[in-house]
Amino acid sequence: MPFYHKLGKIPPKRHTQFRKPDGSLYAEQLFGTIGFDGMSTNSYHEHRPTQVKEIRKQYSVAPKIAKENHIQSYRLRGFQVTPENDYLESRKTVLTNSDCSIILAAPKQLQTDYFYKNSDADELIFIHKGTGKLRTHLGNLDFKYGDYLLVPRGVIYKIDFDTEDNRLFIVESRRPIYTPKRYRNYFGQLLEHSPFCERDLRQPQELETHNETGDFIIKVKKQDDIFEMVYATHPFDVVGYDGYNYPYAFSIHDFEPITGRIHQPPPVHQTFETDAFVVCSFVPRLYDYHPDSIPAPYNHSNIDSDEVLYYVDGDFMSRNDIAAGHISLHPAGIPHGPHPGATERSIGKVKTDELAVMVDTFKPLKVTEEALKIADEEYFKSWLE
Repeated sequence: MPFYHKLGKIPPKRHTQFRKPDGSLYAEQLFGTIGFDGMSTNSYHEHRPTQVKEIRKQYSVAPKIAKENHIQSYRLRGFQVTPENDYLESRKTVLTNSDCSIILAAPKQLQTDYFYKNSDADELIFIHKGTGKLRTHLGNLDFKYGDYLLVPRGVIYKIDFDTEDNRLFIVESRRPIYTPKRYRNYFGQLLEHSPFCERDLRQPQELETHNETGDFIIKVKKQDDIFEMVYATHPFDVVGYDGYNYPYAFSIHDFEPITGRIHQPPPVHQTFETDAFVVCSFVPRLYDYHPDSIPAPYNHSNIDSDEVLYYVDGDFMSRNDIAAGHISLHPAGIPHGPHPGATERSIGKVKTDELAVMVDTFKPLKVTEEALKIADEEYFKSWLE
C-alpha cells in the first residue's frame, strides 16, 4: 500500500483556486481508483488534460489462446522471446485469465514517439535485465536489475532504456495491486515483522513538467485494444500533486526473507497481493535449522491455484535443468514438488542463492500461442524416476 506523497507545487486546499504567475488557473485533476473510494492523487496541470484532437486507429492486442483448459505442467524458456525495437510490440503475453496476464518483453530501444497508458490494469514490471528511467506524468523513477516497478492503471508513461539488452517480466492486473494486508496495521503502516518497510519503497522525486502544445500520441490500452489518440498538449505537464496513487519502485534485493527451524510455506515470501492472485519473491536466504530439516519444499497439491515461477538468477535447488529466464507453470488440480534427487541434495545445505518471482493465481491460466513457441512440451514428465 503506497503512503502519502507530495511532489512539486500544490495549493493549501483541494479544489480551490490555484493560479499560474500570469493569473490563469492550473487545471486540477483527481486521479483515482474504485470510483471515489480507492486511492487517489490530486494533480495540477499546465493545460486541461482532456484535449483530444484525433483518434487515429484502433487495433487488437488480445492474446491468442492455444489451450483454454489444460492440466499440463509447462516450462517456458523466456529468453527465447525475440528482442524487438518497439516497447509495446515486444510485449508477449504467455499466460492469461480474466484477472491478470503474464507478459515477457525484450525491448531494444527508447520509446520515443508515443506515450502509453493502460486504462484497465495495474502493471507490475520486473526488471530482469537492463537499466534506465521510467518516465511518467507523476514523476520519474530510475530502475536497474531486480527492481519491481508498480505502475497503477491510468498512469501515462514512457520507458527509456540505457542499452538494447533488456528483459522484462510483467504482470498485468485487472485488480489493484497492494502490499500484503497481513503485513500492515489498521493505519496501513507496514509492521515490524514485514519483510520490507516504507523505507524500501522508492517514490518519484523527479517531476518532469512540459508546457507544450502540438500533436502528442498516447497509445491507450482498453479491453485488449490499443487506441492511438492524439492530444493537443504534452501529457507530462503536471506542476505538482499529492496523494496515494502514483508509481513506485521496490527492489527484490531489499526483500528480507523470513526463515524458520523447519520449511516455511510460500506465503512468507509474499510481496504483493490482489484479491485474485499474489506475487512472491524468493531471495537468497539461510535454510531451515532444525537438525532433521529438509530444506527442499515438500510435495503439495495446487487444488485452488495455478503456480507460476519465473527464475531470475542463482541455483534453483528444487528443480533440475532450470536456468535464468525460465518459467514453470504448475496448474491447479494436480500435485507438484521437488524434482527427483532435489530433496536428498538439499539435506545438510546451509543456504540457497536462488532468486525468483512467483505468481499464484486463483483462476486457471490459459496458455497462449506465444507461450507454445518457447515451451518445453515434455516438462510434465520431468518428475519420472
